[in-house]
Amino acid sequence: MKQKVIEKINLLDLKPFRVLQWERSDDEKIILLVPKFKNRYLVQWLMPRLKRPNFKVKLDEFGSFVWNHCDGNTTVSEISEKMKEKFGENFDPSYERIGKFISRLTHDKFLSIGN
Repeated sequence: MKQKVIEKINLLDLKPFRVLQWERSDDEKIILLVPKFKNRYLVQWLMPRLKRPNFKVKLDEFGSFVWNHCDGNTTVSEISEKMKEKFGENFDPSYERIGKFISRLTHDKFLSIGN
């Protein structure tokens, strides 16, 4: 039997990048614009008729900070270090929180991962 070789991936070495439209609010927080429909027929026929074709997901200051640094060039480890510098003791344990946040955004297809 052939066994699948599963390569262990270190989250801290990955470079997330944004794949979703977004805007910045007046208080510098990020608002993600999530399309209401993904089916191509609904997008083609229904979306142009909608007043608001997107759901708006508002991120807090931690989420906004991470989102701003998800540029495809910065690793998760570097983002975490920058968060420790900016937020200090208010943000601990940073690796766990950033890992869960990035995993969730990747699962929902708001971010994609490069390495």
